[in-house]
Amino acid sequence: MTPDRWLVVVAAPLEVRAVLDGLGGDAAALPDPWEVACVGDRFDVLHSGVGKANAAGATARVLDPRRHLGVLSVGIAGSLPGSGLGLCDAVGATRSILSDEGIGGDAGFISMSEVGFGAFPDGSMHAEHDPGLLEPFCTRTGPIATVSWCSGSDACAQGVVERTGAICEAMEGAAVALAARRIDPGIATAELRVISNTTGDRSSQRWALDDSLRSLRAVLGRIAQALC
Repeated sequence: MTPDRWLVVVAAPLEVRAVLDGLGGDAAALPDPWEVACVGDRFDVLHSGVGKANAAGATARVLDPRRHLGVLSVGIAGSLPGSGLGLCDAVGATRSILSDEGIGGDAGFISMSEVGFGAFPDGSMHAEHDPGLLEPFCTRTGPIATVSWCSGSDACAQGVVERTGAICEAMEGAAVALAARRIDPGIATAELRVISNTTGDRSSQRWALDDSLRSLRAVLGRIAQALC
């Protein structure tokens, strides 16, 4: 069997419906968490649930290298300080980074890779992606941080930038890539995010959830046209 489908991993129901609609599937037929909706000849849309544990577990449960030529983590994200990203911008990850795993102390943050417990096969805490894969469909490309706790203060958001150099943060991408690379080190991986909000102080955050979901739907439509 020659792999010819993309596994598209999506966390929350609103995101899943937007992705299904964009790819030409039935947005009303929402799969249960850790279940898949098949869309056409090229896409399996996996409803993972939110967060790293759900994302990694669901991906490991479903991914089949005999069927899937690549894995794409898709959803919305928060822009980080200094990124220059606007609401509804589409971002393709050059790198997906596990940003929270480490040791915190008075001297700062120490990543697990620095103490010999890197998560990825190469000993790092990140997955590199082919930058050209999503670039035609995105406003920007750059590093995306995968977080367990979202940045609700300016200090928290700045800390993510200092640790990772990321331009936005989401909650699943690096975990999806980690599961995929452990199953098949050579499989293609990618992460696509549309900016739904700013990060930092919660009282000052700006949000455009509905518009970002419409943008996500539009970007997936362009991807579907290009790949089908």
